[in-house]
Amino acid sequence: MPFPFTTFLLLLCLPFVASSNFSLPALDSVRLAQTGVREAVTEIGNLKRRRFGDGNHLLAALRDCAKLYEEAEWRLAGMLVGGEKYYSAEDGRMWVSAAMANHRSCLDGLEEVDADGAAVGGHNLTVMLTGALHLYDKIAAVEKRNGWKRLEKRKWRENRGINLATWNPATSKADYVVAKDGSGTHTTINRAVAALASTGRRRGGGRIVIYVKAGVYRENVEIGIQLKNVMLVGDGIDKTIVTGSRNVPDGATTYNSATFGVSGDGFWARDITFENTAGPEKQQAVALRLNSDLAVVYRCAIKGYQDTLFLHSLRQFYRDCKIYGTIDFIFGNSAAVLQNCEIFVRQPRRHQANMITAQGRDDPAEATGISILNSRVQPTPDFAPVKAQYRTYLGRPWKRFSRTVIMGTDLDGLIDPKGWGEWTGNFAISTLFYAEFKNRGDGSSTRFRVNWPGFHVLRSAEEARPFTVAEFLHGGDWIPASGVSFEAGV
Repeated sequence: MPFPFTTFLLLLCLPFVASSNFSLPALDSVRLAQTGVREAVTEIGNLKRRRFGDGNHLLAALRDCAKLYEEAEWRLAGMLVGGEKYYSAEDGRMWVSAAMANHRSCLDGLEEVDADGAAVGGHNLTVMLTGALHLYDKIAAVEKRNGWKRLEKRKWRENRGINLATWNPATSKADYVVAKDGSGTHTTINRAVAALASTGRRRGGGRIVIYVKAGVYRENVEIGIQLKNVMLVGDGIDKTIVTGSRNVPDGATTYNSATFGVSGDGFWARDITFENTAGPEKQQAVALRLNSDLAVVYRCAIKGYQDTLFLHSLRQFYRDCKIYGTIDFIFGNSAAVLQNCEIFVRQPRRHQANMITAQGRDDPAEATGISILNSRVQPTPDFAPVKAQYRTYLGRPWKRFSRTVIMGTDLDGLIDPKGWGEWTGNFAISTLFYAEFKNRGDGSSTRFRVNWPGFHVLRSAEEARPFTVAEFLHGGDWIPASGVSFEAGV
């Protein structure tokens, strides 16, 4: 280790002055966390060998852990290359938070199969990552007060002038064309992704365009962390459909149940439907999972029931999308803004209540949360006639510091007057941050909303500003490259 663990703990108590360079304690904290993650990878490998005969559920969770820790180590290692020349402390805080999200996903997956996270050094690694997170949080606060900017744009943001909003398959050339009828370069998305992974372009070289022609593609797709700047374009919602049915009761973890998962940064998608057809009785079944930084999803449909859209980690922007589900169907711990989206609530099982969001912020130093802006919440046409027979809430707290804000959104009358639901008893009602601002519709009245210390009715644009595209995502720095329109402010 770069220094003893006790020294690391003492560093958290030391005052320091941030300069134009990152403090040595912050970078050392990343090195220590990286070492902890590497040790976790080793332990996972040992467990996989020792527990090979213990059943598919445990092996699935261990495979997830191996992937999650390898990606966390890769991201932390990237922070140590070039240092402050390539990123701000705000970036650093977000990336450490992503490593923490990977760690939690491993522990959550092990818990789903009744395994003990202590076997992978869960507690010690949590402490290491928390220490790094809080150091970057302190430096980010100093940078914000002093108005410091990142010194150099990251090269992986380059996009060769390709525009997500206007790219046209009739007039522009795709790097890969997927077509069921054999008229493209590949007949499945997985084969196109494998071809990309086999080339030397995976670590850079500009944006890669994968055009998926109309059709139903029954496959589970994973775009790995080294495949950056992938742009996926289809022929339209319900024309190009990627569909799967993995779910937790049948042996998947929540994480690997995703029909489509992306870890590579700079992912863009347009005009595609991602769906999981497992159904409400199959519990957790993810349609789309993103742990991609600076991701833009435009004019897509994400369809499922429980856990439809997994906003796993990092910064994500959704515009003009349609999202369907029942329980916790917009969940995770990214910094995500959904703007001008349609959120469709489906009919759950008889004993269930609908929960639209379940945000997973577990530390106050994380700059994460869900912000739903200028959107619409409504029942699906088949659910509308019976919506009064079920309770529907805007969300519930998955983790202690859960943070969700809904602003300028049309809320149908299916929303329960309480607005928000409990996870278990009084869990997190004092530490969460839930807020509403200038919503409209029959379900928008805050008169009978929950009386929790963590619930807020925002009274001014000034109070709402921290949750806008400009402030929450610093979207003006990276969304314009996609060509997708957005409202920066309230």
